[in-house]
This record gives sequence, C-alpha cells and structure tokens, in this order.
Amino acid sequence: MAHLGLRRFPPPLMVLLLFLAAAAGKGEDGGGSGGLRFRREGGTFKVLQVADMHFGDGRSAPCEDVLPAQQRGCSDLNTTAFLYRVFRAEDPDLVIFTGDNIYGADSSDAAKSMDAAIAPAIAMKLPWAAVLGNHDQEGTLSRESVMCHLVGMKNSLSGLNPEGVKIDGYGNYNVEVGGVEGTLLANKSVLNLYFLDSGDYSTVWWIPGYGWIKASQQAWFRQTSSDIQKKYTTEEPTQKEPAPGLVYFHIPVPEFGSFTASSFTGVKQEGISSPSINSGFFTTMVEAGDVKAAFIGHDHINDFCGKLSGIQLCYGGGFGYHAYGKAGWSRRARVVSVQLEKAESGEWRGVKSIKTWKRLDDQHLTTIDSEVLWNRGSNEPQPI
Repeated sequence: MAHLGLRRFPPPLMVLLLFLAAAAGKGEDGGGSGGLRFRREGGTFKVLQVADMHFGDGRSAPCEDVLPAQQRGCSDLNTTAFLYRVFRAEDPDLVIFTGDNIYGADSSDAAKSMDAAIAPAIAMKLPWAAVLGNHDQEGTLSRESVMCHLVGMKNSLSGLNPEGVKIDGYGNYNVEVGGVEGTLLANKSVLNLYFLDSGDYSTVWWIPGYGWIKASQQAWFRQTSSDIQKKYTTEEPTQKEPAPGLVYFHIPVPEFGSFTASSFTGVKQEGISSPSINSGFFTTMVEAGDVKAAFIGHDHINDFCGKLSGIQLCYGGGFGYHAYGKAGWSRRARVVSVQLEKAESGEWRGVKSIKTWKRLDDQHLTTIDSEVLWNRGSNEPQPI
C-alpha cells in the first residue's frame, strides 16, 4: 500500500555516491565565496533555504517522526542525501541555513557536526550563509564560537557582526547581490539580503520563552537599509526605487500569528513559537521600506507564506531528519527565485519579481505551492 510522503531512504553507500557525484558536478570556477551577482542567462538569482537540519553525530543520530517503513537505517545521513538531491535539482546561486543547523545536545563535537551538516554545500562549491537558531550552541561550543566557526568555513558568506558596532547576538550582517556583469547595474546591489540573530532563550529572568531581535540589532538594520537605499537611488546610475530586500532569521516574530488559513499559502500545523514579547522588529522592517519578504524556521511543520503590511512572512518548513516533524509529511526546502527586468534594448535591469516554491524529499522531489511573493508595480501575490 502506498503511503503519503513515503520514500525509501538511501543506504549509506548511496549517500557516498551522491557525495562523489556532487563533487564532480561543478567545475573549479563554480561557486566561490564572493562576488554574488545575477546570471546573464535568464537574469535570475536563486536562493535555497534550509531550515532546521538539527544535525547530530551523523549515522548514530536517528530520524524522528517518520513512517515505520522508513525508520530502519534512517539518520542524519538522510538529511545529507536530501541536501545533495535538492542542490543538484535546483542549482542555487546561494544556500541559506536559517538556524538549528545542528542539534547541540546530540552533538559530541559541535564543530565536526557543523562541518558535516554544511559539507554538501561545500562539496558542490555553492556559496552559502547561515544564522543561528536556539539549539546550535547547546553542545561543545558557545554561541559566539559556533558563529565564528561558520564564518571561517569554506565558501561561507556568513558574518559574525558588523565592525565597530555594539550589537546584541552573533551573526548580524548583510550580503549584496550585484546586477548582471557588463550591464548598467553591474556595480550596484540590485538585491539585498539581511541576516539577524533572533537569539535562543530570554535572558530577562521575568520574561519566559524564546529570545528576540534586540533594539541594537534593529538600529543596525535600520541604518544599513537606509545607507543601501540612499546609495542605490543617488549614486550613478541613479534608480527611482530602492532595490528589494529579503530578511533571514530563525525565530518567528509574533506577527507570524496574524494569519488565518484563508490568508496564506502552505500549511500551519503547530502554534507560532515566537517570543512572549514583541520587540517591534516587524514594524522596523515595514518602516525600512525595502523589505519584501522575511524567511524563518523554528516551527518545523509550518511552511506557509502570508502577506502583512506589504511584507511576505514565510516559513521554510523542516528540512532535517534528526528533528521533530510529522510522519508522512515530507521534509522540505524553500526556494526563492528573483527575476530581473529586461529593457527594450535587451539589457538586464533591476528586479522585476520574486517567486517562491518548495521542494519535497519524496520520490520525485515534488515542487509545491509556487507563488509570486512580489512583483514590481503590484502589491498583490499572483499565481505562477
């Protein structure tokens, strides 16, 4: 009898073969750690979000919440195999790991676990960036040390914190994506990516629950967004509107709880595990004026996108097998594809649209829930 979401998982040898095939799949000039820009062919830039891998000690870290037929031999290696499958299928320009990349409590060596978790991106020579969740630091490394390790890894675009700025947390930084090489906007950032540390748990003894994005981080974000927009609209060649921005962090802001089933795309199968206080970061994003979407993880069996005050709030959906999930509900990754506008001359210009879909770890790597998150000149989401 067929089961929804049932897929026979590959044995360890198959994982090794996937690794070797992936390593051979990119040339020496593929990927790299800098100089992100849109592709000349197609005028696109594709981001693949990986949420909540919860990587432990590899083969000895068992899968959680899978069907009985999938349990035998299921481990962190299934997470690794899924990474290779989806990387090869989507060929992203950037991979973003949105926290709980490892499950520190089940990791005997946090650095080795992180190396193993990220290894497929490095093997395939893909640029990548990461933020921390609430479990990454629960092993042998402090929160700061985990982020420092991520920053120092090959092909990493991650940043520890902005220089000369007193700021809370670790992993507050931004990444700029340039226009197509040889075009008018080649030396401008036509897409801006913001990364923030949403913390782990409250450090204020009378406030229970999870951490939140602090005032110092919001001040940095506000200033960085303002500086980027000013540069884009005032320096030659000047542009009429700011370049769009996307924001990545781990723990949802309370506004993720604003939607009903009829007002989002995807599913909500558990409560919104946001901080018990609202620090105002959603309002900060709205006021910044350039943010079109924010992407998070944390709640593994939520995978919806909903629009509020002009910003799409999106879950990635749980990726890792050594993490809670829902038996029969496939692990998944979120893809975001950003498309440039083409002038009458044929030259690529600024961003025209931002689309998203999810890839499931089923037999066919099924694509679901394709939608337009933002379209220049329109505030309404549109079906693809």
